[in-house]
Amino acid sequence: MSVSTSQLYSTAGILLPKDACIVIIRTEWNTETIEKLEAGCYKVLDAHPDIKRTTITVPGAFEIPFAIKHYWDTHKYLPSKPSAFIALGSVLRGDTPHFDYVCKAITDGILQLNLILPIPTIFGVLTVDNQQQIDERTGGKHGHKGEEAAVTALKMISLTNK
Repeated sequence: MSVSTSQLYSTAGILLPKDACIVIIRTEWNTETIEKLEAGCYKVLDAHPDIKRTTITVPGAFEIPFAIKHYWDTHKYLPSKPSAFIALGSVLRGDTPHFDYVCKAITDGILQLNLILPIPTIFGVLTVDNQQQIDERTGGKHGHKGEEAAVTALKMISLTNK
């Protein structure tokens, strides 16, 4: 049985704690793409006005895991404690192995965060070969990865609060 995109993006029936807070960590690099991903997140989160949200900008995808860990360590005992993180970035393949190193580092970093932090970190990082693949993943035939990341964050917050 296949699931439609509208079912995947649905947040109907998700129960969230009244103090839910989502922190979006986004990159400066590939600004146009990141702004599309971020707009997709906000589109979903705007339907849940009680959720607090904060956005932090880091230079590039490699810095995302550090920023998430640092934010958690400095906010875990505060009223603004996050309920989930969303990592937004875009790594575009070039002519050098740099792409492979950065993609592996960001993937491994987010995996480690999901294993050590008591809250989820959602992978909203595009790892693509070209602009067409970006377009297909920011509202094209492969959906909108920013919207998916926000929906996933809401579902994971609900899961961790059951």
